[in-house]
Amino acid sequence: MLRRLTFLLSLLLLFLLVFALGKLGFLCYNQAAEPFLSLDLWQVLWHGLPMDLSTAAYLIALPWLFCLLTVLWHNIPVRRCLAPYYIIICTLVSLVVVGDTVMYEFWHVKLDSTVLPYLRSTEGATNSVSLGFLALRLLAVVLLSALVSWIAIRLTPRRLDPSRKPLLSCLVLLLLGGCVFVGMRGGLRQSTMNVGEAYYSQRLYLNHAAVNPAFSLVSSLSKQKDFARQFQLLPEEQRAQAFNGLYEVEDEGLADTLLNTQRPDILIILMESFGGSFVEELGGAKGVAPNLSRLIPEGVFFTQYYSNSFRTDRGTVSALSGWLSYPTLSLMRIPGATNHLPSIALSLTQAGYECDYLYGGDIKIMGKQGYLVSSGYQRLTSITDFPLSQANESKWGVNDSITARRLLEMIKARPSGPSHTPWHTVYQTLSSHEPWQVPYQRLSDPVFNAFAFTDHCLGALVDSLKSLPQWRNMLVILLPDHNASCAGSFQDPEFFRCPMLWLGGAVREPRRIDRLTNQSDLAATLLAQLGLRHDDFPWSRNVLSTAYRQPFVYSTYPSGVMLRDTRGATVLDLNTLQPVFNQGSLADQRLRHAKAILQTSYQQLHP
Repeated sequence: MLRRLTFLLSLLLLFLLVFALGKLGFLCYNQAAEPFLSLDLWQVLWHGLPMDLSTAAYLIALPWLFCLLTVLWHNIPVRRCLAPYYIIICTLVSLVVVGDTVMYEFWHVKLDSTVLPYLRSTEGATNSVSLGFLALRLLAVVLLSALVSWIAIRLTPRRLDPSRKPLLSCLVLLLLGGCVFVGMRGGLRQSTMNVGEAYYSQRLYLNHAAVNPAFSLVSSLSKQKDFARQFQLLPEEQRAQAFNGLYEVEDEGLADTLLNTQRPDILIILMESFGGSFVEELGGAKGVAPNLSRLIPEGVFFTQYYSNSFRTDRGTVSALSGWLSYPTLSLMRIPGATNHLPSIALSLTQAGYECDYLYGGDIKIMGKQGYLVSSGYQRLTSITDFPLSQANESKWGVNDSITARRLLEMIKARPSGPSHTPWHTVYQTLSSHEPWQVPYQRLSDPVFNAFAFTDHCLGALVDSLKSLPQWRNMLVILLPDHNASCAGSFQDPEFFRCPMLWLGGAVREPRRIDRLTNQSDLAATLLAQLGLRHDDFPWSRNVLSTAYRQPFVYSTYPSGVMLRDTRGATVLDLNTLQPVFNQGSLADQRLRHAKAILQTSYQQLHP
């Protein structure tokens, strides 16, 4: 009997050791961006231990069952039977531990189901890093899984001797099984183990280090499909009361008429990751975007514009469909949902516009092609429409200088007379993205230099457009899909602050708009300027309406939501359901509004 208990205890300690070493590796690997002290390591290990115990309890459940069976059947070859199991689980655990450590550098979020859709596309990994980078990390996975599998196999007896007191042994093992079950659920408390159990610090990074990545991943997978029941944070009556009036903005009248025509040709430029961190006028780094700084006084600059999300696929849907983002899913990847979304292109098509989309990368990645087609974009130009030599200049596809020139030629070929068919084009850049390799060298920092390259390309593009006769009737809207994850923490509301600039001959006069504006508000605000209805955009508000009397912005990331209003800002962590940032007056009301919006957004989601 003692041998059985020793075997299970040794196996439990082995998995705990793997998780502890994983935490140490996580902290050391990411210390360049997130330094830590030796005290932090011990606190991370201590606060993460309950979740590690819970995860390890799941992993030893099958070996425990074999220990119980051998009391009754003595000839079971335990080691031979469990060896395949060890190989499988040790490979999976190694993959998760190493993957969580490595991906945090790029995502700044814990490994969960949110990132799995991006991993299904090989481009998402191979385009951002070198093959050598991937090979070394895969080698680490192989070595770690082989070592842990070998140790687990060696710890397992070939056979377990029969017990002299089988009834007593069964009782002891059943009692031990109860302990394993209690360990799985995280104790005898009413609540079961959850990711928020490991949170202890004001630094989100240390909380993420303490969370067991395997538990985080499996926990998030269990919440993937039942959208309507996710985040039931408020009783229905309180939710309805808190949500009432937040998105009901009727067009009583325009506080500002920005355009000199209701039928301009509309060019929307989605600037990859170009958040406020890179724009001096928004408090960002100086000298990164001089062309944008030069153009801001020439147009309508929205100084309080905030993105809805943190990734391209989510930000694109927010900008073009006027829809909120979700912390646990990407609408672009759910065809059943995107097929029913409104969009700027659909509304403009009904008004007689021709709509097209230009992107130098793979337009099929992340379900983008299906979304764009269902959104009303009649012609898509992507990497396959460029020569192979140009497509291979960048890991993500055709660089911004080439695609900007292609766009310029496309616009040059379009008629400019008063009777021409109006057009709407979306141009999405890609060069300001990992691995930050661009054919341009002005700044020593590779990240800043990549954004400087995009700024250079866009400055040249706008200058060239000004010389065309089409400029007189053109509205150019520059805005990013999101801020770069390397530029700050999701806990900081300013992470979501971004530039939005309206330029062109269709702009009546330069001005600054200081109203809080969300990325999802672009649709209603733009359509209202054109005299078009926007009733089918439930999450989009015309921020220039005189009825827009309750300004606020709302943003999400995988484990939290942010709400900023004129009184302050709150960031709610969805694991602990506690604010990790809370400044300004009426914080309780702001927190209720954030919960109500999140809860309502899931209730109205029908994939």
